[in-house]
Amino acid sequence: MKIVVCVKQVPDTNEVKIDPVKGTLIRDGVPSILNPDDQHAVEEALRIKDSNPEAHVTVITMGPPQAKEVLLECLAMGADRAILVSDRAFAGADTWATSETLAGAIRRLDGYDVIFCGRQAIDGDTAQVGPQIAERLQIPQVTYVEGFEDKGSNFVVRRQLEDGYEMVQVQKPALFTAIQELNEPRYASIPGIVTACREKEVEVFNVDDIEVDRKQIGLEGSPTQVKRSFTPEAKGKGVMLKGSSKEMAEQLIVNLKKKHLI
Repeated sequence: MKIVVCVKQVPDTNEVKIDPVKGTLIRDGVPSILNPDDQHAVEEALRIKDSNPEAHVTVITMGPPQAKEVLLECLAMGADRAILVSDRAFAGADTWATSETLAGAIRRLDGYDVIFCGRQAIDGDTAQVGPQIAERLQIPQVTYVEGFEDKGSNFVVRRQLEDGYEMVQVQKPALFTAIQELNEPRYASIPGIVTACREKEVEVFNVDDIEVDRKQIGLEGSPTQVKRSFTPEAKGKGVMLKGSSKEMAEQLIVNLKKKHLI
């Protein structure tokens, strides 16, 4: 089985700050990590490989040269091949242009049976790239996957809904977006880290290596433009009410009237 996993290197959101003047993310000194939902996508691919020795896992990311770090992490976890799609022509891409680029890289591969993506990236939270890749490749897709089974000629997955779940049967090839309930990602082993760093290489695809419409990549091919980013102003401190339920209700009404809310 040929498995492809699309991942992304993202800034650690616990450390991210926004420049109040420029309205842009301050990335200097901010550590980068493998996107959390993508960890679950990689883990599911590796679980298939654990049960099927003939399975082959290829991990792909689009980004600057430093994105190689997350690919090495995936190789250390157990992936077989890693591809960095990197070129100045891809800079400034929104989800539309990113999906065109990644789909072009996937077309370059020698076929695939299943593609895994994380549900969404923590630096954008759009949940659009995975479904857009499937549309560009014209293959079935299921999002918010929390359970996965390979049935031979097709897949049976459990898809999370707001009020429950649904079981979906999908023919191969297909794309799935993973959520954290799908599995528990493994840690890279010491031997895996040594092997990834010493014996495995990250391949690099540039714009000339993949099949894309150049008018639909990078900044030129991005219909979405961010007007402004900002940190919301801190709200005032909360008010703690004390007393019986009746007394607290009376205090609440008095406070709301003072603020002319009732």
